[in-house]
Amino acid sequence: MKKSMTIVAAAALAFASAGPAVAEIKRLEITAPAAAGGGYDQNARIMQQVLQKEGLASGIQVVNQPGAGGTIGLANYVNNKKRTPTLLIGGLALVGAIITNKSTVSFEDTYPLARLSADYQPIVVAADSPYKTVEDLIAKFKADPGSISWGGSGPGSTDHMLYGLLAKAAGVEPSKINYVVLTSGGEMLSGVMGGHVTVGTGGYSELSAQINAGKVRALAISSPERLPGIDIPTFKEKGYDVNLVNWRAVFAPKDLKAEEKQELEQAIDKMVKSEDWKAAVKQRGWSDAYMPPAEFAAFVKQEHVRAEGLFKELGLLK
Repeated sequence: MKKSMTIVAAAALAFASAGPAVAEIKRLEITAPAAAGGGYDQNARIMQQVLQKEGLASGIQVVNQPGAGGTIGLANYVNNKKRTPTLLIGGLALVGAIITNKSTVSFEDTYPLARLSADYQPIVVAADSPYKTVEDLIAKFKADPGSISWGGSGPGSTDHMLYGLLAKAAGVEPSKINYVVLTSGGEMLSGVMGGHVTVGTGGYSELSAQINAGKVRALAISSPERLPGIDIPTFKEKGYDVNLVNWRAVFAPKDLKAEEKQELEQAIDKMVKSEDWKAAVKQRGWSDAYMPPAEFAAFVKQEHVRAEGLFKELGLLK
C-alpha cells in the first residue's frame, strides 16, 4: 500500500514539475518589418521552426514588410486588425526609426511580449590601420573629430547610437561625429578595408568571420563584460562608459484579451527555454536576452527615452 502511494505521489510531483500544458496556437502570423535575411527575419523564422517543433503553434506564416527602418511594417501591424493571432518582431533599430521618421505609431501601440536575443557590437578598423587600440582612435578623435569617419547604416541606427555613446564617453560632442551612411554591412566592410571610412561597426555575428580572418581589427565591443570565447576588450574596461545591445524582441496586439495574452506568454516562455531555441541563438553568435512582458515593457520605454536624448545630442532632433 505504501509503495503504491509513493508511486502515485511521485507521478503527481512529476506532473506538477512539468507545468501546465500550453494550448497550440492555430494559424499564427509573424511579421518581420524588414527584408529576408536580416536579424528580424532570422528571429521570425527561428520562432516559426521552434514553435512548430515544440507543438506550441501550427500553420505559422512569416510575412516580410520592409521599409522606412521597419516603421512601415509596424504601422501595417498596428492598423491591420486581423482575426488570426499575429506577432511582430522589433528591436532597438526600430526604436530609432520610430523617432527619426516621426512615426505616427510606436511600440506604445503594441503589447511588448518578450525580449528575445541580443547582438553586441564591436568597432573595427582596417587590418593595416594606424589605430592599434581604441585609445589611439579616441586620442585622434578628440584632437581632430572631423578626421575620423564613422561608417554605419542610416541616421539613428544602432551604429549611429553606438558612436554617439562613445563620443559622449570620450568627452566629445556627439554632433561632431563625421558619420558616413553605408547601405549594407558588405559596403561597410568594403569601406573599412578599402580605407574609405576609418571605423565601422555591426553585430559581432556579422563581423566575426572578418575579425577572425584578420581582415579587420576589432578595437572594443559594446558588451558590459567580455563575451565568452571572444578576445575583444569592452569599452568599459578601456575606460569608456559605453553599453549598447542590439536587442530583438516580439510584440503582440495591444487589445488582446487576458486569456489570449496568457496563451502567447506561455508559448514564448516555453519556446525560449527549449534546447532548439538555445542552439539556434548560439549558432548565430547572439546572446540570450529573454525578458518577460512586465520587465520588457519598462525596458522599451527606457530605451526610447535614451535614444531620443542621444538623437538630440547627435543633431538628429531639434
